[in-house]
Amino acid sequence: MGPVTFARLLEQYPDLRQLFTHAKQVQNVSDRTRSALINPDWQQIEDDLAWFSQPNRYIILQKENNYPSLLKEISDPPSILYAQGDIELLSQWKMAIVGSRNPSRSGRDTAFEFGQFLAQGDIAICSGMAMGIDAAAHQGALSGQGKTIAVIGTGLDRIYPAKHSELAYEIVEKGLMVSEFPLGTPPRSENFPRRNRIISGLSLGTLVVEAATKSGSLITARQALEQGREVFAIPGSIHNPLARGCHQLIREGAKLVETASDIIEELGALAAVSLPATDSFQTRQNADELDGEYQVLLDCLAYDPVEVDSLIQVSGLTADAVSSMLLLLELQGQVESLPGGRYVRVGS
Repeated sequence: MGPVTFARLLEQYPDLRQLFTHAKQVQNVSDRTRSALINPDWQQIEDDLAWFSQPNRYIILQKENNYPSLLKEISDPPSILYAQGDIELLSQWKMAIVGSRNPSRSGRDTAFEFGQFLAQGDIAICSGMAMGIDAAAHQGALSGQGKTIAVIGTGLDRIYPAKHSELAYEIVEKGLMVSEFPLGTPPRSENFPRRNRIISGLSLGTLVVEAATKSGSLITARQALEQGREVFAIPGSIHNPLARGCHQLIREGAKLVETASDIIEELGALAAVSLPATDSFQTRQNADELDGEYQVLLDCLAYDPVEVDSLIQVSGLTADAVSSMLLLLELQGQVESLPGGRYVRVGS
């Protein structure tokens, strides 16, 4: 059954044992649901209970005290949550970080560093364990010895995407994984918008790092606005299609963010968080100082994409020299190559 039907049945039968006792009299459910209540799949139930009997695995009903209070405030909170890991994180302040599944390297680094910095301020980073920005935010939080929560669109016994199995293991060991879907639920497209409302619903605010104008990240941001939560967006180059979603959110009232301190200042009083000693976005160290022609070339690079021919013309360097120096600067993480033979500066 779906969450609406389940919530309605919980209201009618707070003691679920009574629901099964009177299954034949249950109203306003499909014949299939009624049949399942009358003749449950006991083997599946036993298998599920065996899975949840293992350490740090939980089933949480909305009426229970450890159900997250912020999530309970949204218009359609899940009636049940399945969780694995550190259950205490449900009572900790949380910040959602979401964005593109195919971000630029700069966007991925930004999500990592925001996650790392905010987690050092005792805020748990909440995201969806998707490719790209989500994964980088989780990894940033874990690298800073902070905490992170992954809200997934499958059952807890399914890892999606499969290549994130190692990340999922680390999150379960050091953080928390949450789902509203029962064990065995596969990744279905309709599950992920439902998952997104939980990501924003658990959190004080939602930060969008990079997003196209039509993306799941914007859905999460709009759900956060509907839930009365703060929305933050990081601006980018007008030439970057992944910045357009963030610019759209800013036009619609999202708060423009340049450093993690911008978020702390907005939410700090509410969440009573403590700032780390320094803001990594204000004090990030450059690579070793560059001399001579390397510095000339770097000075010619902007934070908007530049074609190689333009760099050769402006810098006065030879084509061979520019090509070799761009390779070194890219290896140092100071520039990023883009399609069409263009380069963009990504260092601070």
